[in-house]
Amino acid sequence: MEETVEETRDVSGARGIPVPRGERPADAAVRYAQECHWDVVPGTRLVAGPGADSCSCGAARCPAPGAHPAAEDWQAQATGSAVVARRLWEGDPYASVLLPTGRTFDTLDVPESAGFLALARMERLEVGLGPVTWTPDRRVHFFVLPGAAPRLPELVRRLGWAPVAPDLVGHGEGDYVLGPPTRVGSHGAVQWVRKPTASNRWLPEAEELVGALAYACGR
Repeated sequence: MEETVEETRDVSGARGIPVPRGERPADAAVRYAQECHWDVVPGTRLVAGPGADSCSCGAARCPAPGAHPAAEDWQAQATGSAVVARRLWEGDPYASVLLPTGRTFDTLDVPESAGFLALARMERLEVGLGPVTWTPDRRVHFFVLPGAAPRLPELVRRLGWAPVAPDLVGHGEGDYVLGPPTRVGSHGAVQWVRKPTASNRWLPEAEELVGALAYACGR
């Protein structure tokens, strides 16, 4: 997992926003739309303040500061066009990057320890994997073909597990995941464990991953 070094500085047009070194969220969003053909939508952002960063939503106890939808109609705003994405982030290039699920991909989400255990096992077995992210709440998301989330309870049941036993969560239609380099409060930034590349653009079926993920969660 790549280490992210962050700093806070003023940026023209974005004063008071904590800025990560490296790629801006706006540039990442455009790249996801252009190169991966994923839908993207801007979310809230972090606002620098005395003591701690706060969320642009204004909630004093925001559960995901700078990392949730900024508008109720966020699903309608999502776009797969790089041109439109660039326009959406023009006014706020450090707004978080939300990736709607259930469109071009779903994700299977497991605890960090189970995720890395399963990942090592699947890589040894040369399982075809798609992109994988790590989030600051210590979860690992495996990108799979869309339609996986509603089938997940049955897939888990077929393996002999009670659907609620493994801490294995599907994100599908009507949901979203956070795209790197989105920051979540003071907890850090979402990072790629396996970056999207030309070699993993063809996503796996959920069935190819569920066995290893459920087993790792059970461990």
